[in-house]
Amino acid sequence: MLNVAMLSKWHVHADDYARKLQSHGNVKLTAVWDEEPERGSEWAARLGTDFEADLDTLLAREDIDGVVVDAPTSMHADVMVAAAEAGKHIFTEKAMALTVEECDRISAAVRKAGVKFCISFPARTRPHQLFAKQLIDDHVLGDVTLLRIRNGHDGALNNWLPEYWYDEKQTGGGAMMDLGCHPMYLASWMLGQPKRITSMFHYFTHRAVEDNAQCSIEFVNNAVALVETSLVTYRTPSALEVYGTEGTLMISDDTVRVISKKLDAPFSGWISPTQLPKEQPLPIIQWADALIHDKPMPFGLEEGTKLTELLEAAYIAHKENRTVEFK
Repeated sequence: MLNVAMLSKWHVHADDYARKLQSHGNVKLTAVWDEEPERGSEWAARLGTDFEADLDTLLAREDIDGVVVDAPTSMHADVMVAAAEAGKHIFTEKAMALTVEECDRISAAVRKAGVKFCISFPARTRPHQLFAKQLIDDHVLGDVTLLRIRNGHDGALNNWLPEYWYDEKQTGGGAMMDLGCHPMYLASWMLGQPKRITSMFHYFTHRAVEDNAQCSIEFVNNAVALVETSLVTYRTPSALEVYGTEGTLMISDDTVRVISKKLDAPFSGWISPTQLPKEQPLPIIQWADALIHDKPMPFGLEEGTKLTELLEAAYIAHKENRTVEFK
């Protein structure tokens, strides 16, 4: 049995992670900590587990093998370093941290302690994204020239996100730091090392952080990624488009179309595949299974740091109104 503590209910996904772990069968939630004790105490009672107001006291407990970090992103570095130093395995909501420097602190602590780390990259478990990655890796589309990824919802427009979601001190940013993480880590996964980035962020609902955002990223392989996200859009179909020198892939929600010079006749025009790669378990389940069965972690320190590298540069590009070059 894997014993897990939930570290904060701040993130909107925290409750779902707890439910997923409780339904796993080989996981027991043993404790909750929250930077807001009243919220944490109420949540612990609902989960049927202990509440501990002091983080160090919780991390010293022997009946905790791993922790799920859903605290404010601004607290991630301190919380995860403390967890690693206490010998606890870590699952974290994205983003890993607000800066690459903080990611390096986390990575150093995790490696020194010898604990395992996983970040939540759910889009990398889904059939459509796995299919796109397969086509790119197999060079079915030739050399990729443009990747476009879009996602969005109306959380800021219709006020169903918590108001603290727009507190820059806690979140580090708005739409791009939240939903924008998904197209960001997909672009990094599919295209490799970034070269430079520009940003265009907007404040449609006049909050302190952006609610509508776009980044253009040039990669070392000469491909360009257009990363688009929004909290003020109505029923936006998810979009993943890959344009290459010998083919094109178009995905909109569940509609998939591909055309390529490399596909044999009679498949010389647009086709819709009848079978996609099998969907993988969610990252929270893969993390638990990896700990229980001593398997490799799916999305680790390097992937988390690469995401923060893109996000940190995106916000510098926006705030300083310039193109940011990557080292």
